[in-house]
Amino acid sequence: MSSSRKEKYLALASLDYNGKSSGELKKLCKEFLEGGMHGLCFSPYEEGQKPGEQISEDQIRRRMEIIRPYTDWVRSFSCTEGNELIPKVAREYGIKTMVGAWLGDDPKINEQEVANLIELAGKGYVDIAAVGNEVLLRGDLTEDELLAFMGRVKQAIPDVPMGYVDAYYEFSDHPRIADACDVILANCYPFWEGCDLDYSLLYMKDMFQRAVRAANGKKVIISETGWPSQGTNLEGAYPSLDNALKYFMNTQKWAQEDNIEVFYFSSFDESWKVGAEGDVGAYWGLWDAQEHLKF
Repeated sequence: MSSSRKEKYLALASLDYNGKSSGELKKLCKEFLEGGMHGLCFSPYEEGQKPGEQISEDQIRRRMEIIRPYTDWVRSFSCTEGNELIPKVAREYGIKTMVGAWLGDDPKINEQEVANLIELAGKGYVDIAAVGNEVLLRGDLTEDELLAFMGRVKQAIPDVPMGYVDAYYEFSDHPRIADACDVILANCYPFWEGCDLDYSLLYMKDMFQRAVRAANGKKVIISETGWPSQGTNLEGAYPSLDNALKYFMNTQKWAQEDNIEVFYFSSFDESWKVGAEGDVGAYWGLWDAQEHLKF
């Protein structure tokens, strides 16, 4: 690394990793983890499982017990197939919940997801309701269709903050969606835009500020960010355990210093994600698929 580039990196990261061994990085990262974090995206699927299959309360409870010392919030992504048990178990452990209704191109499933989200909120299990995840990015629903679901949820549970999750730039592209949200839930992934790790913190800050501008004064929460620990690079973004540890620490330090609410992606590795995201998809967890902490 050139001296000028190194200086820029250190200024952005606020942490000096120069010369640190993998063992030293792991030790430092453990200290960050033990210091606690705002939020963690919950990964319920065990090895060999995938969405579409039922998940058990036992596996949810086992994984919740692993993460409970380290996070104040968890984020779930669905309200069907056993996922509806995640906020219930989280509440038992004193963990706050961002509960997602997964919306896609199947109208029947969409109806069940929204109905279950409303039911969970009525029982007091939902602190933030997330109506849809990257629906516009995937093109599964039109803006009007999404707004209709958001409106139904807001009308049914007016006292629960409601938002929609998508890539940070979708909110400036769809101002009506931003207007309908109580809170903006922005996914910010420098990795998926091919950003070199050295500049990833600056890039994430810029992503966040773009969401803030689109929010028009509403709170912005980073609903997902992370870095894979192995797999194929995407342009200048290289997966590795060392890079994943550095990204996690940089993110947590910035979040603490600037009071940014971040849900880190993710808790556990899930091999089913390989199909949608390539080989890196399986390696976003702080814990591996066998539930062992990576550091």
